[in-house]
Amino acid sequence: MPVSAPGPVAPAAGPSDGGLTLLVIEDDPAGSLSMPEMADMTVVAGKPVRIRTARNLTEAERLLTHDVQCILLDLALPAAGEGAAGDPDAPCDELETLRRVLRLAPRHAVLALTSENDAERAAEAVRVGAQDYLFRDELDGRVLSRAIRYAVERKRADLAQHQLTESRLRAQENARLERGLLPNPLLAGSDLRFAARYRPGRSRALLGGDFYDTVRTPDGTVHAMIGDVCGHGPDEAALGVELRIAWRALTLAGMHGAELLGTLQEVLEHERADEEIFATLCTLDIASDGRSAALFLAGHPAPLLARPGEPPCLLPQDDGGPALGLLPRARWPRLEVGLGDAWSLLMYTDGLIEGRVGEGARRLGQEGMIEMIARQIKEGLSGEELLDAAVTEVRALNGEELTDDLAVLLLDR
Repeated sequence: MPVSAPGPVAPAAGPSDGGLTLLVIEDDPAGSLSMPEMADMTVVAGKPVRIRTARNLTEAERLLTHDVQCILLDLALPAAGEGAAGDPDAPCDELETLRRVLRLAPRHAVLALTSENDAERAAEAVRVGAQDYLFRDELDGRVLSRAIRYAVERKRADLAQHQLTESRLRAQENARLERGLLPNPLLAGSDLRFAARYRPGRSRALLGGDFYDTVRTPDGTVHAMIGDVCGHGPDEAALGVELRIAWRALTLAGMHGAELLGTLQEVLEHERADEEIFATLCTLDIASDGRSAALFLAGHPAPLLARPGEPPCLLPQDDGGPALGLLPRARWPRLEVGLGDAWSLLMYTDGLIEGRVGEGARRLGQEGMIEMIARQIKEGLSGEELLDAAVTEVRALNGEELTDDLAVLLLDR
């Protein structure tokens, strides 16, 4: 008997019966596929089975509705009389029909049906993309039931693995991109030591709206910068990268101080997605002898200065200017700072100081940060170890992962 259900074709499976629909594609439903036990195949894995038949790919495309889980394709089905390249005179690809079915139904399980003396083509069908093959002479309801169940589950596993692989590749590409956007300090020729730590607030992100950079210009001046774009999404992260790159380019071109900040404000105004977006910024221009610096603040917290034998203290911050993007034609005063012979400068974003302390609403704040850094320096920590200890303690005090981006930069002389 032909591969078809007795009587009319059953309606599409609904969510209530959880049934399975098999689409059979073969060109002679009058009896080319003789399976006497097919009428007894009413369930697969406990689910009712509906069988539809199509004599060509045009009919198959019409019958290939969302409820079809598996396709049984007779490899003897003609390939529409065309060669593999669409040229009637070109050699015909024996598996062209299978390839077309796979393109037509990329998310469906496909079983290839052929004769026992054509085992080589059956194996090639699996290599092309079919989940399994069946020999016509050995086919019965029990064999087909098992093959359908296996094919459907294997296709689900293949799709899940494919999605997982794509997700991992995207994550790896994003990770490489975001790591590549973090700066490498340009301090060749300087005796200053540099260290930095960065933690974005977005889940599974590597880059947030905080940004920093450090470069040394030919005159020996070391220019350091740290900033924070308001918000925590990918748009803010992208804007932070743009501002950092612009800062580096302008600094290396010889622009500094208030003029540089004004130009960065123009960049922000042209690149931001919303007029409400602003960015805070702190820049330090450290003299070539390392004993003094010019400080510019644009709505950003002042750096922390630590010197041997003295308690850490904040640099002046009362005379700073507004954040970038808040006021047109804003002004940012230059603050002269004495550093001395030996010192450490900690530049940071508000992610370091706005975490909670315990379960209440109290924040660490700048005073809490000063006490924490003073204690850690007294314990002998410096450089990379000091930054690691500071970030670890801030997270521990918060009781959970920080929701704000965090960036810290440490320069030592």
